Amino acid sequence: MAKKPLILITNDDGITAKGIAQLVKSMQKIGDILVVAPDKPQSGMGHAITIHHPLRLSKSNQFEGVEAYTCSGTPVDCVKLGIYEIIKRRPDLLVSGINHGSNAATNVLYSGTMSAAVEGAIEGIPSIGFSLLDHSSDADFEAAGHFASQIASAILANNLQKGVCLNVNIPKGKLEELKGTKICRQGRAFWEDSFDKRTDPFGGDYYWLTGNFSSTDKGEDTDMWALDHGYVSIVPTQFDMTAHHLISQLNEWDLNN
Repeated sequence: MAKKPLILITNDDGITAKGIAQLVKSMQKIGDILVVAPDKPQSGMGHAITIHHPLRLSKSNQFEGVEAYTCSGTPVDCVKLGIYEIIKRRPDLLVSGINHGSNAATNVLYSGTMSAAVEGAIEGIPSIGFSLLDHSSDADFEAAGHFASQIASAILANNLQKGVCLNVNIPKGKLEELKGTKICRQGRAFWEDSFDKRTDPFGGDYYWLTGNFSSTDKGEDTDMWALDHGYVSIVPTQFDMTAHHLISQLNEWDLNN
């Protein structure tokens, strides 16, 4: 009998989130799983790691019959601890999510969900971050779970290139309402930031970050277009942020005088 792949599961919404419960259910169909997830929500942490405080790791009974741990740190901390302290080897696949809310376009830069997947790519592990475009507490993750198992199985069968992970976003809706998947590029869309300034009972000012997410990118090959038209977007994502096309131009500058 062929050995089942080992799948490391994490997220940024915390181990009690509905999205990771669905991801556990979906991954159990295709491999042996280990869960290492934050003990509290860690959304918006990006690729942060914990260096000034001790990390706590505790066994969890959150998922019946599944080896699981909670970590006091960030999603990237969870990946590192899972690899180096628990299983002590690289798993066959790393999956992160399923996030409450979109990680399309430049949201990927802030996302703890996607940073966990990028960390997996850095470690040479085929990795995927999954996000559902629904922030509501009663979000339906069934369709997202279907695509998660489908895409994870495809990666295991096709050997994703090292150093690359997949950023998968799923529109809100029932499975039969979605049109399928599209391979896309990351859309150019940005937050127009603003702050809601308030005053606490002691007279001190504090701020809530608000703003609007807007896009001027009209391309029909973007994740934003795919999601707006009922498709699951799949963006191959890498951690090399070098603007390679500018290297030759910069070499022509006189930078040594």
